[in-house]
Amino acid sequence: MVTVTNSSPVGSDPRRWWALGALVASMLTLGFDTTILNVALPTMAERLGATTEEQQWMADAYIVVFAALMLPAGLLGDRFGRRRMLITGLGIFLVGSLVGALAGDVDAVIAARAVMGVGAALVTPLALSVLPSLFAPGERTKAVGIVSAGSTLGLPLGPIIGGWLLDHFWWGSVFLINLPMAALGIAACVFLLPETRDPASPRVDVASAALTAAGLGALVYAIIEAPTRGWGDPLVLTAFAAAAVLITALVLRERRVERPMLDMTLLAHCGFLFNTLAATLVMFVLSGLLFVLPPYLQVVLGHDALGTGVRLLPMMGGLIIAARAAQPVVARFGARAVVSAGLVVLAFAALLGSRTSVDAGYGFTVLWLSVVGFGFGFSVVPAMSGALGALPADRAGSGSGLLMTLRQVGGAIGVALLGSLLAGAFRDRLDVTGLPAGVADTAGDSVVAAHVIADRAHADSLAASANAAYVHGMGLVLLVCGIAALVSALLAAAFLPGTRPGRAADADAEEAGPAVVAARADARQ
Repeated sequence: MVTVTNSSPVGSDPRRWWALGALVASMLTLGFDTTILNVALPTMAERLGATTEEQQWMADAYIVVFAALMLPAGLLGDRFGRRRMLITGLGIFLVGSLVGALAGDVDAVIAARAVMGVGAALVTPLALSVLPSLFAPGERTKAVGIVSAGSTLGLPLGPIIGGWLLDHFWWGSVFLINLPMAALGIAACVFLLPETRDPASPRVDVASAALTAAGLGALVYAIIEAPTRGWGDPLVLTAFAAAAVLITALVLRERRVERPMLDMTLLAHCGFLFNTLAATLVMFVLSGLLFVLPPYLQVVLGHDALGTGVRLLPMMGGLIIAARAAQPVVARFGARAVVSAGLVVLAFAALLGSRTSVDAGYGFTVLWLSVVGFGFGFSVVPAMSGALGALPADRAGSGSGLLMTLRQVGGAIGVALLGSLLAGAFRDRLDVTGLPAGVADTAGDSVVAAHVIADRAHADSLAASANAAYVHGMGLVLLVCGIAALVSALLAAAFLPGTRPGRAADADAEEAGPAVVAARADARQ
């Protein structure tokens, strides 16, 4: 097997396009898992008796581990071989998926999701970092576009495949589908992908990685547990305090390190800071929406799992179309105008969705859901491109890692915070009059639990109250999303640089260094 370092000639390996196929297979596997679980959560909640908080942990265990380990995982690949770490990551993801498929309780599923997060953290940054060693600049943008398309393709296919599996097999099949996909990715990497590494990369800072994981874990735990235990509960307050101490210690440590793993000084660059803020907010909103929408479609509106997956496609379709169309619009009007407008569209869609009523039906939902997709696409693509383009030439690598990490943190906090808001609103609004105390407490755990109890007790009034309470909570979530998007749009309009990307801008970047040119070209795909 050929070993390539970053100083070796690129674009000459005849197997490079076959190697690209290996990377696409790897990213497609992760793309499926990004959305497939959201469709499965209502079914899993019913079969496993999971509360809303436990469902949040099923989603967040993956995201928190993913975000915490992405930076050190990239450094491991640079030092010990990206192909080797890619194969290791896919193997870990495969094992986690197998554990999830065979899990018999909520704790086992959460543990499996955490293991899958470890594998995903190895795969995601390394799949992109391999490309500069395989492809010359003239081919690199096309290669990045193909890998990105592989990841994006999994987003709309995930709900459909997940829904079909749930309609025909048991809930663990949504994990089992990952096994052949991960095995295919491993085989492709073994036989097609040359080894690449960068021996000059900095060492993995174990202490910083531990502080990141512990700080994020404590923060997410506090947000998820607060609605149930109370915001003034000693355990919740302790978790918030621990998160603040750990994250502060991480920032102070990274500021003293000569070659930091998490270069926080990059946030002093205005263009990078506010573009990253916009991209992080989009992940915050997207993760929250994908958490609250499936139970609404499946439990409140009564669609099966496959029907739920299909009904999420308008948002995915709008996202994909807008993402592909964003760059020409940016070239004409400038990134600041497009990011701000995209966030305004997102705010409008979320505020419109907050008006959803129990009797509104799917017709109203598909209207604002489609607009949400367009808002996502027109805000996140130019924001990502602008963040990468604002980086100094010698910090393109660390800056892109910081950007991806903050996006994942935004997703984790989105699920935790918006899911907690939903859980608290649902419990407060649910009418459990006449139910025994224990049964009433169980019904307040989630809309799925309330419907199970209503079916067993033939209590139509409880089911109706659960639907109304859930729609009320979802409306509050969408209202918060809309306000957050609107505030972010105002910040983007006020502080984002107004430079339009074009040949002149690229020429200036080329003088600054080839890393910035490559980053901008990759981001446009």
